[in-house]
Parts: sequence; structure tokens; C-alpha cells
Amino acid sequence: MSRPTLYITRLLPEPVMAALRERYSLVPEPVEHQIPTADDLRRGFTQADAVICTLADPITDELLAAAPRLKIVANYAVGYNNIDVAAATRRGIVVTNTPDVLTDATADLTWALILAVARRVVEGDQWARSGTWPGWAPTQMLGTDVTGKTLGIIGMGRIGQAVALRAQGFRMPVLYTSRRPCSPPPGMTTWTHRPLEEVLTEADFLSLHVPLSETTRHLIGSRELARMKSTAFLINTSRGPVVDEAALLAALRQGTIAGAGLDVYEREPVILSGLEHCSNAVLLPHLGSATLDARIKMGMICVENVAAVLGGRPPLNPVTPRD
Repeated sequence: MSRPTLYITRLLPEPVMAALRERYSLVPEPVEHQIPTADDLRRGFTQADAVICTLADPITDELLAAAPRLKIVANYAVGYNNIDVAAATRRGIVVTNTPDVLTDATADLTWALILAVARRVVEGDQWARSGTWPGWAPTQMLGTDVTGKTLGIIGMGRIGQAVALRAQGFRMPVLYTSRRPCSPPPGMTTWTHRPLEEVLTEADFLSLHVPLSETTRHLIGSRELARMKSTAFLINTSRGPVVDEAALLAALRQGTIAGAGLDVYEREPVILSGLEHCSNAVLLPHLGSATLDARIKMGMICVENVAAVLGGRPPLNPVTPRD
């Protein structure tokens, strides 16, 4: 009896690939660092009973229409704005994601960006490596305190709450805006639910943790940046288009805000020209979930979802069309 066919758009960590090779016929075997073209995606979809894709792969209605055998698209990410979920639902194709397992990895990276931009870590590293550092001086590379400052969080889902939990160690009051209020675990510093405008004006560090949708696209633009303190920092580990990148570049150049830490961008992998010259910005290449443990767990969730759907069982992590 022939095995089901599986199309994987990118090479995944080896433990995940081993589990998939054991169960499915791969069409074709993915190649490391190879980004699929539109033709590659179409060829893969036309042959597949199941697909595992990444956030960088646009899964359109047209692509789904070319996949008569397809039963599931397992997205190797928590977000799924890359997939036309409504079109998949109309065609009876299940869409799944990978919640929970990348929460801590992304929250940790958020704090890496907070500390890096506040304490000018990247600038200091470059200077130390340059061979031109003259030695310690009292006024040298002065940064910003983190401890005791106010942390503002936009979007208090799993990752937003994980970031807030870590603020306890820095004795930071937490203000947040979210569709629903939430409470911290017992013994934690109070988390205060506020309107967006108040979080913008009061936060010393503003961290974004919302999914990308029509209502969150350019949620942070010139108007919102102008409301922030001139000493405040913007941190984005959610989705690039949540921030109007051109407005952010202007704010960084003009001193409207003190700095930014970015892991995601509006038009990845393209980064808006000029951001790379902003010494008050720390730029990372979308590393939010980039730990080996997290990436293996994400892959194994995809494996389990594919196995469930192809086996006639309900998926573990189904997603539904957003409003």
C-alpha cells in the first residue's frame, strides 16, 4: 500500500525530517536554504495529500485550488496570516498551527532585544571588536536602566504574558492592552489593563505581541510613535507589518523615540533601507523561535497534526478564519 504524499516547503530539523520520512513519501525532498518559488509551491501542492509550510510561504486560494488531494496544511508557526484560511475551509482543507511550544523562546528573545537596545550591546560589541576602544571612561556609551521602568505590552496572549512574567525580575510595573483582561499568577506584580493610548504614553519599553490582521496592520504608525515618550523603546517580535516601518525610521532618526529592537519586518527578507544605519536600533533576522528545542517541538506538532488528519482523526491545533 502506497504511503501518503507530503510536501514540505523548507527543510526542518533532522529529528522532524526523520519522523516524516518514516511515514510519508516526500514530494520532493526539501533542500537546506532553498526558498520555494511560486512554481515549486504549485508542483508540491498538486501532488500532496498533506503540506507542511512556513510563515514565509504564501498559501493562496489559487494554490489551494490546484491541490485536489490536499487534506491538511500544517503551518510551522503560531501565526497563520500567510494562509487563506477561509479558502481552505471552503475547500474542506484543515489548517493547523503550532501554539505554546515557541512561547518561551520568543519571550526570551524579546528580553534579549530589550536589554540589547537599552544597554547598547550591539554598538559595544562592534566597538570592542574594532580595535579602536581606548578603555573604560565614566561617560562612555551610557545606556538606559531597565530595572524599575514601565513595561507596556500590546497583545496579552501566551507570548505577551510570558514577557510580562519575566518583568517581575526587573521590578517593572506592567501595563497592557488586549481584547480581554487577564490576571497574573499569584504572587506576581499587578498587570494593569489600559487603553492603547495610555499604554503608548506611559511605557518606557513597548513590546508588541499581536497577530497580523487587517485591524493590526500598521497598528503602530507615526501617530502612535508620537504619543510615546522620547526616552521610550519599541520592541517588535510579533509581525513586521504591525509597525509602519517608514514611520518608525523617521521616529528613530528624529529622536521621537529613543530606540527600537526588531526581529520582524514589513517585507521580509527586505529591511527598509536606512534602518541598518540607525545605531539606536537592534535588528535581528527573525529569530523569535530559533532555538533547537523549540523548532523540533514545532515540527513534531506538525507531524502529529498531519498524522491525525490523514488518519481520519480531528487535528490537535486547528485554526479558523479570522474576522
